[in-house]
Amino acid sequence: MITLKSEREIEMMAESGALLANVHKALREFIKPGITSWDIELFVHDMIQKNGGIAAQIGYEGYKYATCCSINDEICHGFPRKKKLKSGDLIKVDMCIDLKGAMSDSCWAYIVGQSTPEIDHLMEVTEKSLYLGIEQAQPGNRIGDIGHAIQTYVEGEGLSVVRDFVGHGIGPTIHESPAVPHYGEKGKGLRLKEGMVITIEPMVNTGTWQMKMDNNNWTARTRDGGLSCQFEHTVAITADGPRILTDQEA
Repeated sequence: MITLKSEREIEMMAESGALLANVHKALREFIKPGITSWDIELFVHDMIQKNGGIAAQIGYEGYKYATCCSINDEICHGFPRKKKLKSGDLIKVDMCIDLKGAMSDSCWAYIVGQSTPEIDHLMEVTEKSLYLGIEQAQPGNRIGDIGHAIQTYVEGEGLSVVRDFVGHGIGPTIHESPAVPHYGEKGKGLRLKEGMVITIEPMVNTGTWQMKMDNNNWTARTRDGGLSCQFEHTVAITADGPRILTDQEA
């Protein structure tokens, strides 16, 4: 079922999103060579709790952690672990926050230490594709308009879009209808309505879009071992256009 949010509910989700954005901004300085993704997990969980939030991923369908920390060829749902990060690692940190009953969800990618031209290109394309998708999140447009904008740009840059994981509605729980693929046909799919709140979260690979699952039945990684990147925002569909509820520059 798709729920349409009131202005009050969207404002509450914006407060949740502002906390989440602040966590990501704090990670810009925290992430460096020599720390572990377990250090990131503890840092994030502590900051959420100190600001009155709940790490909503803990316990969701049995997941045990406040964050998903996916490194290099891991597409999503990487477990935090105690292996040290090294310069050149590409880590994606995904989290959901429940603040006074209002949900927000955002993933951001970080380069550890020194980058490479390949990683720079992957990150730039993935982030730009996110905002191209957000531009299409207008009342009256269709879900396919979002996916088409992302897919055509990404593939034009010689990269691929993951098919197995998609964006989604959010609130009152983490995952709600509708599904929001990052590929598709313009003018196709569900029509967007004012009051919808969705996530747009393209996962982009340097090689094939196809994936394989780890034995933990959570972590997905690229089938060919290529790098994967992800950026995600929670977005409200409003009469004035898309409103990014997890905006780090707000």
